[in-house]
Amino acid sequence: MKISITPRNKKTRRLLAAAFWLLLWQLAAMSVGQPILLASPVSTLARLVELIPTAEFWRAALFTLGHILAGYALAVAAGILLAALARRFEAVADLLDPLLAAMRSVPVASFVIAALIWVPSRRLSILICFLIVLPLVYAGALDGLRQIDPKLSEMARVFRMPRLNRLRTVDLPAAMPSLCSALSVSIGLAWKSGVAAEVIGIPMGSIGEKLYKAKIYLATPDLFAWTVAIVLLSAGCAKLLRLGLKWAQKALEAGN
Repeated sequence: MKISITPRNKKTRRLLAAAFWLLLWQLAAMSVGQPILLASPVSTLARLVELIPTAEFWRAALFTLGHILAGYALAVAAGILLAALARRFEAVADLLDPLLAAMRSVPVASFVIAALIWVPSRRLSILICFLIVLPLVYAGALDGLRQIDPKLSEMARVFRMPRLNRLRTVDLPAAMPSLCSALSVSIGLAWKSGVAAEVIGIPMGSIGEKLYKAKIYLATPDLFAWTVAIVLLSAGCAKLLRLGLKWAQKALEAGN
């Protein structure tokens, strides 16, 4: 007998899976018996509840959120622009390929240490997010632009379709799937690289500084609580991004 998976069943399975790992985490913490080595989910949640109402928590969260989103937005804009140039001029693609391949290969820590020579620590996460996200967005945008049917583009030129209409009806519908995939993947990497940059650069008032201090003072519940906060912020950004991209795709379909 074939069992259909409804959205409700899928949600239930996800909740059960999350409960399983939380239980395993709790049992591991109880078996270790040393909160300084492994904080339990209960102590982590209790510490997070203590942190959330404080001004210090929101200052750090907004500082990191603003810097990561700034780097992400700059990378998206630059990646799409460079992809458009590479699509139009093959020489631009040939010139950018080795550089972006190197950027994809270099470890985040190497970028951070090199960047600290030139950039103040308070701006470091913006630059690192930009460098990590740019190659992904560029590749996704370029792949999407290369999916555009040349016959449709030629027909739009023959009929002298206005550039804005051609962009809305021909270019964007073809490029959106690949670009959306790249944007969805890169938002998580932006958070990982941005927080890593803050932990190394230790800008005052950032989440990275809080993680570093938690490690220095062996405040393991704080370390886990801030980590959970990062996961929640990253997941929230990813969710809003997916909703925005879904809305943009529906708007394009409705316009066509």
